[in-house]
Amino acid sequence: MGVWLATLACALSPGHAQQLPQPDVNDGQTFRVIALHDVVDNLKAPSTMPADATRTSARDLLDFLSWLKTHDYHPVSLQRIAESRQGGQPLPDRSVLLTFDDGYTSFYSHVFPLLQQFGYPAVLALVTQWLEVPSGQQVEFGNTLQPRDAFLSWARIKEMADSGLVELASHSHAMHTGIQANPQGNLIPAAVTHAYDPSTGSYETDAQYVARIEGDLRHSRALIEQHTGHVVRTMVWPYGAYNQLALDAAGRAGMPITMTLTPGANNAGTSLSVVRRALASYSNNAANYQSAMLSQPEGEGIRPIHRAMHVDLDYVYDSDPVQQDANLSALLERIKSVGVSSVFLQAYADPDGNGEADALYFPNRHLPMRSDLFGRVAWQIKTRTPARVYAWMPVMAFNLPADHAQARTLVQTLPDVNTDGRYQRLSPYAEDTRRVITEIYDDLGRYTQADGILFHDDATLGDDEDVSPEALQAYAGWGLPADIQALRSDPVLAAAWAQAKTRHLTDFTLSLAQTLRRWRPELLTARNLYAPPLLDKAAAQWMSQDYESALAAYNYVAVMAMPYMEKQRDADGWLQALARRALRTPGGVQKTIFELQARDWRHADRPIPDDVLEHQFMLLKRMGIRHFAYYPDDFLANQPGSDMLRRVLSTYDSLQGLAPGRSAPTAEPQPPAVAAPAAPRNGRALSAAAAARPLAGLGGTVRSIQQTR
Repeated sequence: MGVWLATLACALSPGHAQQLPQPDVNDGQTFRVIALHDVVDNLKAPSTMPADATRTSARDLLDFLSWLKTHDYHPVSLQRIAESRQGGQPLPDRSVLLTFDDGYTSFYSHVFPLLQQFGYPAVLALVTQWLEVPSGQQVEFGNTLQPRDAFLSWARIKEMADSGLVELASHSHAMHTGIQANPQGNLIPAAVTHAYDPSTGSYETDAQYVARIEGDLRHSRALIEQHTGHVVRTMVWPYGAYNQLALDAAGRAGMPITMTLTPGANNAGTSLSVVRRALASYSNNAANYQSAMLSQPEGEGIRPIHRAMHVDLDYVYDSDPVQQDANLSALLERIKSVGVSSVFLQAYADPDGNGEADALYFPNRHLPMRSDLFGRVAWQIKTRTPARVYAWMPVMAFNLPADHAQARTLVQTLPDVNTDGRYQRLSPYAEDTRRVITEIYDDLGRYTQADGILFHDDATLGDDEDVSPEALQAYAGWGLPADIQALRSDPVLAAAWAQAKTRHLTDFTLSLAQTLRRWRPELLTARNLYAPPLLDKAAAQWMSQDYESALAAYNYVAVMAMPYMEKQRDADGWLQALARRALRTPGGVQKTIFELQARDWRHADRPIPDDVLEHQFMLLKRMGIRHFAYYPDDFLANQPGSDMLRRVLSTYDSLQGLAPGRSAPTAEPQPPAVAAPAAPRNGRALSAAAAARPLAGLGGTVRSIQQTR
């Protein structure tokens, strides 16, 4: 009981409580948008249409429209919204735009009469390919064939548009579907996918992709205008999927307004080119209209509980496609079983386990592609499990082929410094290496679908590096001596130099995130930080990492809270010190992910016992820490144990704590005393180097830096 009370008290304290969304600003320009779809009399009645969580009952729609009126919400037209953005009449407080996607017949039979009754305007988004199918034939709808009369006729569409209550929008001509996006055959939304052609083994070029998107949009707009006589200025993205190239294509096609499925208010700073919408579902009712649709924060908003599984794609890869598929199936089952909210998924190949990218798991311009695998695994996770996918990528540790022009443009240390254990990194000061790394990230965004990016722990620079000519030139540009010995010998200069390097690395990672956002506009960011800089100002200076600036720069900071890698004998005390640091730092609890280690790489790669790992998670929970991850996850050997992980990490339940009848170990947890064999990989075992990947980064860097001081 005491554990529960302590956890509850911590969760309810002002500093740690989950903040509720703030009311929308009444500035005359802010509005909310609701995305609705098919409306039926009885959700439980048999239907030829596929099961669809977005379907709404006619009774619930009537209740919702009535609720809007009685709760002083004001449905407005898209025209009025556009005029308010151009200096016209301000919008009323609590303005709402109603939108209906796909063009079902039910819009005429069920929705339009209600709009007339309430006097509410709406936007109707049409998939023109479906409407061009002749009467009596069938429409290809997803994986099924549906009768043409399930969708509106052009005559009825024109009638409703003529009423003045309904504005017509395009929902694309033929992009409300998936197209082949990789060699394995995954079908991914057509608007954001470079199509893969299995006959040639190649992807669309950017020019081919843009031509396909723009041609589709122009054709759809022309058909609607031809059949109805009404101008179309709005594109509603199928599945809410879009990117910057698609936005540009929509603008050129005469549709500068586009709508997404990103929740949140559309305030004065929200461009009408990316209107946010809340997706209505069958489960919405009067009890949750406001919380589910009309007060959702933007994007991550109030920071939902973040629980992440950190996965090596090297564990999934196998030269035997059958075995590789079996490995992927095991991973998917593991994710669903544990119930994590995110997967940090390795996008680079590191077969020798030194933490550097020897190859990549996606097509790219600069490194070998070990297998075109990341896109498939990421999409399977996104569509088969509840988890988001963060691509785990190096920032500088790319081992370019020996004949690459930038292969030797590396971070350089002072002479006679022992660099054993450090990552080999491309210099972040050389313009050409930054271009190469940026192009690698550009290819990641072009060919794969990820919700976020996790920047690897290689984004660090010691106080004995970088002495490359490009780095020295950068120091001079910052107003500092182009001489590392001079910088190191003066505490004031050393501090200024460390701050400038920290800022340079942060700025570079943010520029890489912006490159990805060209393809994934809603991308989330996270960065691995070493633990010592949180506890020691000197370590922060040695490593060019700063906790506060990282919290300000990224959506999340994933701190490697790994006591045995840090040679901490008092693991509990050390973890508590890290937790206190997060608790007293503004934004620390809300944005810090504590990433624990699941194996002890310093002691023969022994697994951390489940009871020890559970104790550490619960220790941090009781202190008020909210976000957790662990590394590595051995999904083939069930290590850590899935039962334990469900107890401490599952997001399926809102209340999390010790399972009934269990208590945390009271003894100080120490590294396991008995060595365990490496987990089997279907007849294969990870090399010792692969198992010890993090050792090459954190421990090696700290040790080498300290040895030079």
